[in-house]
Amino acid sequence: MKWSKERTSLILLASCASFLMFATPTDSTAQALPTATGPGKYIQVGAQLSGFQIDYGQHYLSGVAAVIDANLYARYGLEAEVRTLTINQDEGVHETTYLAGPRVSLLTGQVRPYVKFLVGRGELSYPFHDATGSYFVFAPGAGLDWHVGHSRLNIRVVDVEVQNWPGFSFGSIMPYGISSGLAVRVF
Repeated sequence: MKWSKERTSLILLASCASFLMFATPTDSTAQALPTATGPGKYIQVGAQLSGFQIDYGQHYLSGVAAVIDANLYARYGLEAEVRTLTINQDEGVHETTYLAGPRVSLLTGQVRPYVKFLVGRGELSYPFHDATGSYFVFAPGAGLDWHVGHSRLNIRVVDVEVQNWPGFSFGSIMPYGISSGLAVRVF
């Protein structure tokens, strides 16, 4: 069998093609794209406007709150809030609470209803600034957050909270109120 130029060229071409085919890395495209994504881990910082019936002398107070939410998993996280109610105070009566606890989002889409259970300290300034008392507080609550599109902005549409001050000086009181505000994801 005689080797021709054409046969030699064909063998060289096939050898080069085989080398390139096996030596060149290729991407695998056998995996499907994810069908949905959740919020994952995040921390958001926000502010709220609040209105409360403080259950001490039937005072209705308004104020502001600073809130930090740290979601450790898609639906489970922690919430911490500091709320001061000084607007509409009568005779110097006002309330400040420092609360933290677990929070569970019931859905992970753009609209997220949630429940929470916070514990901490509450301070009440008595009439005419005669005294200030510090008390243990626990506060179950629920609300609705709306995550705005693909932005970092989160609107707290409504947050309802019922506080219980079991060791209050004049018997247990149960302030309750509603809040609304904005939050921004920082991580």
